[in-house]
Amino acid sequence: QVQLVQSGGGLVQTGGSLRLSCAASGRTFSRYALAWFRQIPGKEREFVAAVTWTRNTLYYADSVKGRFTVSRDNASYAMYLQMNSLKPEDTAVYFCAQKKDWSSSLYYTTSYTNWGQGTQVTVSS
Repeated sequence: QVQLVQSGGGLVQTGGSLRLSCAASGRTFSRYALAWFRQIPGKEREFVAAVTWTRNTLYYADSVKGRFTVSRDNASYAMYLQMNSLKPEDTAVYFCAQKKDWSSSLYYTTSYTNWGQGTQVTVSS
């Protein structure tokens, strides 16, 4: 089974940048989309961004569009989230995830089968 291992994150001031990485260990990525979600205490995990395998199509939540960039490197089985112009409301634990099939929605956590361990992103005002 694929394990997703995250790195990056940390503390940054408003307007700063961070880059998150998600690497697959064990078997390779399946040919399904990969995504980033985030969660703050007491709230549901929310969709941030996704990238498909075949067409490399990118999807973003409205709240991060224009500031975050998702990318994947199939050769090295890695996915990245470049976060620029960070705001305090971006503070959350960020998770990468691998979609379980073609047909389910990109935007729901139930569509994903493998999850990274989570990494904290804190944006100070």
